[in-house]
Amino acid sequence: MITFHSTRSTTDSLTAKQAIRKGIADDGGLFVSDSLGQTHVDLANIASKSYQEIALDVLGALLPDYTADELKACIDEAYGSQWSDPAITPLKPLGDDFVLELFNGPTSAFKDVALQILPRFMARTTPAGGDPDEKIMILTATSGDTGKAALAGFADAAGTGITVFYPEGKVSQVQELQMTTQTGSNVKVAAVRGNFDDAQSAVKRIFGDRELADRLAADSHVVLSSANSINVGRLVPQVVYYFSAYAQLLQQQIINTGDEVEFVVPTGNFGDILAGYYAKLLGLPVKHLVVASDRNNVLFDFLTTGSYNRNRPFFQTISPSMDILISSNLERMLYYFAEKDTRLISMLMNDLKNYGCYEVPEELLAKIRHVFGCGWANEDQVRQAIADCWKKNRYVIDPHTACGYFVMQQMPADPLTPRVLLSTASPYKFPRVVNESLGLDATGTDFECMDVLAEATGTKAPAALRGLETADVRFSDVIGIDEMEDFVAGTAEAL
Repeated sequence: MITFHSTRSTTDSLTAKQAIRKGIADDGGLFVSDSLGQTHVDLANIASKSYQEIALDVLGALLPDYTADELKACIDEAYGSQWSDPAITPLKPLGDDFVLELFNGPTSAFKDVALQILPRFMARTTPAGGDPDEKIMILTATSGDTGKAALAGFADAAGTGITVFYPEGKVSQVQELQMTTQTGSNVKVAAVRGNFDDAQSAVKRIFGDRELADRLAADSHVVLSSANSINVGRLVPQVVYYFSAYAQLLQQQIINTGDEVEFVVPTGNFGDILAGYYAKLLGLPVKHLVVASDRNNVLFDFLTTGSYNRNRPFFQTISPSMDILISSNLERMLYYFAEKDTRLISMLMNDLKNYGCYEVPEELLAKIRHVFGCGWANEDQVRQAIADCWKKNRYVIDPHTACGYFVMQQMPADPLTPRVLLSTASPYKFPRVVNESLGLDATGTDFECMDVLAEATGTKAPAALRGLETADVRFSDVIGIDEMEDFVAGTAEAL
């Protein structure tokens, strides 16, 4: 049986179901499995398989204590008619390169790939200690997209509640409305005064508060879990689309089985690109994984110097979902590259907590750089990238994807190695920035901007986004970071 333990110690030995239900380890570490990579996914017939069939193969290798029937039920529920493209994550040509569209789900962001299936995974876990009344409270901080995708996935899901915190004034109007208009009897949303890192750090502290956990269990029969990519059940579904991209390249006869592919990934919290590394460990021929950052380029600095330092200015940019200075999933990557040295990881994370920085040994950085490349784009370059991609390819991209597009254009092309850019969100989530970049009218509301964009480009705003204009706002709480714990306790009582 494959078991999971913390990146910071080996005292835990949990099944996949237990790790998914728990979300984060008691010592603040993230759950990892030491058997990752021992099983490879067979690529022999992958080109003839649907997204759902590929998902069954990949998730079966990563979550072995779910039966094939359980996984199939989860997959069928998660990847059905709520997606606007039957391919789920279609691969499209972009000049000599390719773009993998990850935004065809119900909330128009890549997070849907994981957050449509995570509630299904959760529903098939069992309460700890055999408490038949136990309910799960999903607790999530969001920099923009995770919040809505998690709310949409967990709304009215039996035996669960969900509370989402987002940084006040630091998400787009569309992103904010997606969250504050969410329907469902078990959902709560609050803006917090601070940035995403403040909110995420507070959420991690709440998870580590044993006194609160005991109180919630005793008073409300509630246990806390996470829908952020710190939850292994949120991370592993993202591995599937790397295999799907490869299958589509095979179908289109761009590559032969065994040929290597490069992936360029806009990322702030390192989950989206870490999934590509998991795919590589499962046998996918990944040549390089390229981290694309915005002006908050802490990952770029780390990958070029080996020094991770969050003691730096925080920039509010036009790619808000990547405005992050503490990249949680980097911890998992470091664990595997450090040959599973929990002592080293614990020491590094302690330094990050106490001093805001850490430095990895040179030989460790060299190993990491063999797999991971990096680049970043400032806001002028992001706008130029949106304009350039439209001019050259007649393809509209959002500002996060534009960070990746810019970085990809700076890379020397190898004609023998296809490059795939992961497109992370619909441009209609950020219509004002996209219109400004394309020289279109951006003076009206976000919804007027959507209509201008549709008219000018011949594309169509997703109905769920366009319909936000008339949706009722349900949540208007704005709280301080120090009020988050009380907010969670009050929400748990009402579950």
